Amino acid sequence: MASASVPVSAELLRPGCGGLLPPCSLTDEDLAAYPGLANLLTSLTKHMDSSGVSTNLAQQLEEAKKELHLSRTSWLKWEALHRVLQEALRDFGSGLAAQEKKFLEVLEQQLLVGELRRILDVGPSAQGTQPSLLGLVPSDLSELLPPNQELEEMQKRLPVELEKRLKHKCMAVLSYFSPESDGTGEIPRATMMGTLAESLAAEKQRLQEARARHQELVGLLEQQRAAYPQVLLRCLALLKRFAREHRLGTQSELDCLNTQYLEIKCSAMFLKIRLEELSILLETYVPEKVDVHRVMRDNLQAAICQEEQDLAASRQILSSYETLGPEFEELVKEYARLQAIIENRRWVLTEFNKD
Repeated sequence: MASASVPVSAELLRPGCGGLLPPCSLTDEDLAAYPGLANLLTSLTKHMDSSGVSTNLAQQLEEAKKELHLSRTSWLKWEALHRVLQEALRDFGSGLAAQEKKFLEVLEQQLLVGELRRILDVGPSAQGTQPSLLGLVPSDLSELLPPNQELEEMQKRLPVELEKRLKHKCMAVLSYFSPESDGTGEIPRATMMGTLAESLAAEKQRLQEARARHQELVGLLEQQRAAYPQVLLRCLALLKRFAREHRLGTQSELDCLNTQYLEIKCSAMFLKIRLEELSILLETYVPEKVDVHRVMRDNLQAAICQEEQDLAASRQILSSYETLGPEFEELVKEYARLQAIIENRRWVLTEFNKD
């Protein structure tokens, strides 16, 4: 059963198959999460159309649409004639001949009586619930009709007037539909007017097909709009995995290689500095200078040894003096005082001798 669901789901998701299903938005994840959904939708296509309506109800609706179309066509036919006659009454102005004026009066009266009859036929009195307006019935309007002779004359002239006005209307529609026809003659315009209905029907059919195609494209756009974020998310997940595996995985190895390279480069730099230092020392201290420095060092070391011996002797004398006690310290002070007096008097004698 799983093997049979694969082609069904593939068929459902194939571009252009949106008309096979009721209104819905499917993705690969939906069909994978619910394995029996594809078979369910396929079975529903036998009982429902693309709008989600059952086939029986769709057939009844189609028949009702045909009846409505016929009723609309009939109503439009009579409505167009009625409006043309109303326009004829509005277009005729003052200063008309007696015959023209009489024709318009009879036509207007006939139209008013026909309108009143229509109102009485569809009014509440038709259902017998309440009396009609002013208690009138359609038979009462016969008295308002013009004489039969005037009606006959009006009816004889009416087709000519209707034909002339309808022709003018058709010419206006032809000029709007095909502006390039204005520059042609009467015969080509009459030929084009003969095929105007077929041209308008073909244009209407083309517009309906374009509208249906537009609706289908809108449906496909919605499906793609719902599918593209999922695809982008999957692409983003793949990019993250590739970055983690290939970029971050090799980054540590690259860092180790860079570290080893920097260590080797630093060692080479230190060795180069040491080499430069030894070269400077070699150029500075030649053998003659080294011998002189060696002699100087020996002299300094001998002087240091002599000073160390003198220091040791002085320390020994001081230590012997320290063993004599406080009485010797008083003697030292007295000796120092006497030495100072002697030195002072020597200076005085020297000064006297100078004089």
